[in-house]
Amino acid sequence: MLTSMAAARIAVSGLLAGGVRYVVVSPGSRSAPMAYALAEASAAGRVELLVRIDERSAGFTALGLALVTGAPAAVLTTSGTAVGNLLPAVMEANHAAVPLVVLSADRPEELRGTGANQTTVQLDLFGEHVRFAVDVPAGDSPQRAVETALAAATGAFEDTPPGPVQLNLAFRDPLVPEAGERLPEQRGHGTFRIGTEPLTMSLTHTTADLPERRTVVLAGHDAGPVAEAFARAHGLPLLAEPSSNSRFGPNAVGPYRLLLEHFGPDAAQPIERAVVFGRPTLSRPVSALLARADVATALYEPVPVAWHEPGRRRETPVASLTELAEFAGRGSSGWLDAWLLAGAAAQHAVDGVLSDHDAATGPSVGALIWKHSRGQLVLGSSNGIRDVDLAGQPAAEPTATVFANRGLAGIDGTISTATGIALGGHQETTLLLGDVTFLHDAGGLLLGAGEDQPQLRIVVLNDSGGAIFNLLEHGAVAEGGGYGDAVERLFGTPHSVDIAALAAAYGVGHCTVSTTAGLAEALTAPFAARTIIEVRTDRQGLRTLHRRIRSAVSAAVAGVLAE
Repeated sequence: MLTSMAAARIAVSGLLAGGVRYVVVSPGSRSAPMAYALAEASAAGRVELLVRIDERSAGFTALGLALVTGAPAAVLTTSGTAVGNLLPAVMEANHAAVPLVVLSADRPEELRGTGANQTTVQLDLFGEHVRFAVDVPAGDSPQRAVETALAAATGAFEDTPPGPVQLNLAFRDPLVPEAGERLPEQRGHGTFRIGTEPLTMSLTHTTADLPERRTVVLAGHDAGPVAEAFARAHGLPLLAEPSSNSRFGPNAVGPYRLLLEHFGPDAAQPIERAVVFGRPTLSRPVSALLARADVATALYEPVPVAWHEPGRRRETPVASLTELAEFAGRGSSGWLDAWLLAGAAAQHAVDGVLSDHDAATGPSVGALIWKHSRGQLVLGSSNGIRDVDLAGQPAAEPTATVFANRGLAGIDGTISTATGIALGGHQETTLLLGDVTFLHDAGGLLLGAGEDQPQLRIVVLNDSGGAIFNLLEHGAVAEGGGYGDAVERLFGTPHSVDIAALAAAYGVGHCTVSTTAGLAEALTAPFAARTIIEVRTDRQGLRTLHRRIRSAVSAAVAGVLAE
């Protein structure tokens, strides 16, 4: 029977052999054997350790590390509620197909069910959200369990996408190294890094024997540069969300969601077909398009994905680009030109409305963030990513690699995720998020003494509450007046938090701006560690601003398409 330290060393060795290079550790006693074994591996230069006292933050930090590196990243917790705090990160990793490895320490079998401190049922705590979960009894070798878990996490099993796994490791006293044992002599180690620079690709231009069709290419989250290359090769308009990493190139249309009604079933040039890359999540007009019975749709799906169940989507799944080309056909010059002209007119209209305001607004902030970000860009859920989608003008070439937690699109752990992305990517990273999202993960600002500092610029759009609800049905309810202050209290969730004081408490740099000119200046200033740019704005006029944008775009596009 193995001692706890012997079993932990086997587990760590298996993790490293399976490609784990980052482990986020939250302190605890029952997990001590793993912590000591990881400390030995770190001293030997074999693994990077990060320490976070909050398991929820630790889980999302590991999620960010796995997102940016593409390799499995692990998070270690002690027993009890510590494990439960990982559930939001595990749920996101499940739906986003991220290889997150949960290392949950547990009591041995003889202590379970006895009322022993910090003891609960931990195996299968995450249910359907993990690809594999196993309980390793105290004294047993974890070798095979680790190998199987890593295979499941990285998508090695047929028809199963990558995703989170749980290794529930039981340890029996003693939980510490034997007397006289020491850490190995500290060795330097090379930086584990894969390229995260923005990617482009090219495809052979379509042949003339393909039929001309009025097809649009929809690039949802994580579509990748193949969507841009496909649209360009086939002469089709590209409607790309910011986190698609496809929003660039000559065929990309910026404010596309405001144009779809101009190419509806009663238009002179109605959309006939749509091909989907990645996962579209941001706008109701796109969802409405994909639901239209008169529009044939196809989903490019060369490998299994985690964000939908087979047979539950309307689109026809297509595994090869050749088959997709036959479905999409090629665009006529008139079809692509109509979209590009309408897109240019719409972009000009949006820019014109925004330029009328010196004060920063959500869309103007989104436009500036998209324009100035380099290296890596992380977009929080809620309004921020939608503001970029509306106002961010596509460039000829991508300028930043974009990340977002769109698996479940929650606001949980956004600062922690961005911290993991910045540390794992080893380059300048910008995070855009709203004030509610920021406050939800304010604890993610806490880094212990000696922990690596990411080069992370955090742009907080502070409108003192949840502005996204103003733009949904709840905004109309508020305007109707029938529910008084209920909408503001229950959905707007107003607050008066002093973000500057919060930043100072965590030792993070801070500045406040309230105009587009001030934000543009702040975004071009160099930064070395962590800094917060707080953008003060007012959400009360947001609904009116969006009406003005829609009206301006509609008039501009109608004029162009009528010519």
